[in-house]
Amino acid sequence: MVLLDRRTWLSLAGAATLSRSYPAMSDAPPSPPIRLALNENPFGPSPAAIEAIKADLAGLARYTGREVDDLTAAIAAREDIASDQIVLGENLNVLGLHLSAHGGPGGTFVYSEPGYTALVDAVAPAGGRVISVPLNAALENDLPAIAAAIDGTTRAVYLVNPHNPSGTVSDATRFSEAVRELSARTLVIVDEAYLEFLPDFAARTVAPLVREGANVAVFRTFSKIYGLASLAIGYTLAPKPLAASLKQMGIGAFFGLSRLSLVAATASLRDRDYVGSVRTKVAAEREAWHALLRERKRRFSASQANFVFFDAGRPHAEAAAVLAARGIIIGRAQPHFDTWLRISIGLPDENAIARQAVAELLPPG
Repeated sequence: MVLLDRRTWLSLAGAATLSRSYPAMSDAPPSPPIRLALNENPFGPSPAAIEAIKADLAGLARYTGREVDDLTAAIAAREDIASDQIVLGENLNVLGLHLSAHGGPGGTFVYSEPGYTALVDAVAPAGGRVISVPLNAALENDLPAIAAAIDGTTRAVYLVNPHNPSGTVSDATRFSEAVRELSARTLVIVDEAYLEFLPDFAARTVAPLVREGANVAVFRTFSKIYGLASLAIGYTLAPKPLAASLKQMGIGAFFGLSRLSLVAATASLRDRDYVGSVRTKVAAEREAWHALLRERKRRFSASQANFVFFDAGRPHAEAAAVLAARGIIIGRAQPHFDTWLRISIGLPDENAIARQAVAELLPPG
């Protein structure tokens, strides 16, 4: 006879109980969640970017060097702008902190609410204050109201176009004129993270205002349509004094940038066909979402980005919990839009699953 100690006996007894309680339990691992929260590009980066990373892996023991110059030159050629007006890096939070500290505490920053808050969240440590302006009825930046919010304390206006979370795009001519007028009064920072999801983005960018010498800065990122979110690389086109001030602080310097990020970004800029294919795929999936929302008679924004924003007719926390229970993770709740959901565009099969879950969640139209 084999005698079992108490710990072994309890372990075997517990296993037997579990096998009786769950006779059909599978050994298969659980399905990974469907992550539709952060507006990533699920189609991934350009094959050229992946090849550039592979080719550069042998150099990981070396510090970043010419890669900074290579990407700067590629951006300068693309944007038709001087290299000394280009600051590399994902710089929105650094930019907010720098501007709020410059001139001492008490400066104000005007932005649209709800909105992406990386820049305005960064101003508080240096004594900056945030003035939020609600979106207009079309869920776009309310440019007249933003202009009215500027006063002698304003350090900068921060605009996102296409907007986040609504995905709406302001009329190109009116937007450019408004930015020009605002820039005569204060610095205007325009975040164009999602602009390349529009086929006519080149006609919509306000980068020409930077080239003309206006008090305008334009931010772009490789984290969205270029599919390089994990590499955290972007750039700012800035007035020369602002660019020089940021660079003097070490922002955009070689020691703060990954060479893999730089070579991937440089290769991505060369592969415009791939970006166009991603744009087309995202547009098709976005329209499938909008078709569902029209069918269910739900209000939704005219998003032109890689996400949709709509009124689910029930509290965000409740809807998000129901979807999370089905393995679908969506964007956070937005101020003043308690029943609205922001859902990123995923892969086609992920979107189909998410749309089915949302269709079951929505009240009848």
